[in-house]
Amino acid sequence: MDNIVFQEGDATDLNELKDQSYDVTMSIFGAMFAPKPFDVAKEMVRVTKPGGKVIMGNWIPGDPTLIAQILKVSAEFTPPPPEGFVSPMLWGIEDNVIERFTNAGVPKEDISFERDTFTFKATFPPSEWLNRLKTYYSPTMNAFEAAEQNGKTSELYAKLEGLVYSQNKSNDENSTLIPATYLRVTVLV
Repeated sequence: MDNIVFQEGDATDLNELKDQSYDVTMSIFGAMFAPKPFDVAKEMVRVTKPGGKVIMGNWIPGDPTLIAQILKVSAEFTPPPPEGFVSPMLWGIEDNVIERFTNAGVPKEDISFERDTFTFKATFPPSEWLNRLKTYYSPTMNAFEAAEQNGKTSELYAKLEGLVYSQNKSNDENSTLIPATYLRVTVLV
């Protein structure tokens, strides 16, 4: 494909990108973790062409599926966030998304939502999947670092292991298949 461009950058300040440059501006489980959510919405709208779309995939707080539960467990083991911290999970609440994008100049009626499922698939057992999560996913990395300082690493690992195994839908003990619900946001610019 030669008609697609991937650009990595700071979702709160896409200064390397010109106004109205993209037909579709997309962030799946990424921009939701950036600070300053109103700036994220403003920048995504700014770089999208009139008639284009902003599409986001955002985890939903309190959802019974994997990621929301991982974040809930991880939060039990980490210190409270600093003052002024805005939870990335607020991107999974429709009213917050509407507020952020209407503040960026998008009419409310041009913002739509759909709950969808992302399925984590791996050709290795859930225990290995959890080890990779522990090594590469910031919220769990932070939780394990804090748990280590408090002597609670085993407790954290046991909770996450129970969660991962309980949500694994694979019939093969050597593979992982875990569905997770997310909020798909579509913004017409």
